[in-house]
Amino acid sequence: MILEGKHKAYKLNDSVYHCGTDITMSYIGGKWKCVVLWYLRNGSLRFSELKKLLPDITEKMLSIQLKSLKEDGLVERYSFGKKAPFRVEYDLTNFGQSLIPVIEVITKWGIELGNNKGKIIDVV
Repeated sequence: MILEGKHKAYKLNDSVYHCGTDITMSYIGGKWKCVVLWYLRNGSLRFSELKKLLPDITEKMLSIQLKSLKEDGLVERYSFGKKAPFRVEYDLTNFGQSLIPVIEVITKWGIELGNNKGKIIDVV
């Protein structure tokens, strides 16, 4: 980015970002992160519930994405019980909730594009 005629960048968590978009995409980039955050926007979900909502994601990839979102402070993991079978739920942190308006705008844009250039199909 250019500020006062000079090239500038943000340094955040030992990484250098060239603009605000670069920072945002480092948190929500990739195929699944935004979708996981979208489904968590209304409250906590168990791993199996998320997996049912995302049938095309592998369990390993879902686990990786949830771990990354947790490390970035967007998602919190809650464990219930001390012995198997125990329950684990995922929920948005306040920091994660702050991204929901951004994701809503991205989703609205995608819906408009899908309606104008695509078609709705049944998923088996």
